[in-house]
Amino acid sequence: MIEISFFTGEALLAGCYLFLRVCVWLKNRRIDRKREAALLLMYLYLAVIVRFVFYPALRENGKVLPLLFHPNRIWPPRLNLIPFLHQFDYTSKWKMAANIVGNILLFVPSGILFPLLYKRLDRFLKVTAAGFGLSLCIELMQLPFRVRTTDTDDLIQNTLGCMIGYGVYVAIKKRKMNRKGNYSVPERD
Repeated sequence: MIEISFFTGEALLAGCYLFLRVCVWLKNRRIDRKREAALLLMYLYLAVIVRFVFYPALRENGKVLPLLFHPNRIWPPRLNLIPFLHQFDYTSKWKMAANIVGNILLFVPSGILFPLLYKRLDRFLKVTAAGFGLSLCIELMQLPFRVRTTDTDDLIQNTLGCMIGYGVYVAIKKRKMNRKGNYSVPERD
């Protein structure tokens, strides 16, 4: 059994982020401060996702439980491919609502950050596909960890959160353009 503490997991994520940024800075020989600030927001967002997805349980003493990897318990994987099969299997309605709302809210920032960071993600379907892809990666990363479940419901709810985030992004962008006077809403006949 391999035990990965929360600190170790976050340190690995931070190390990967810093290594990639240094490589880009060395290649480009310049630093775009606005872009780096947005990338730092994305990194912090991913760190929050790692915290809530891979280290969700709290002990009575307030410490975060480590992530456990059991090589001899990988098969069969905990996998739910049928949508909404276990959606209502919670001990209380509050826990069910917290799971659904939490999965949606966790991905709202991705719908805002993707179009800010990547010029090619400028349309609803592109941002939705990117949110789906990020959620799919996270769900697949849970497969080797016996205490986590890869679930279609999470994929659906995360993607919905990304869609909502993109709607927020578009609304803020339109409002900003309206304030500058650069945007006019077409009149209806």
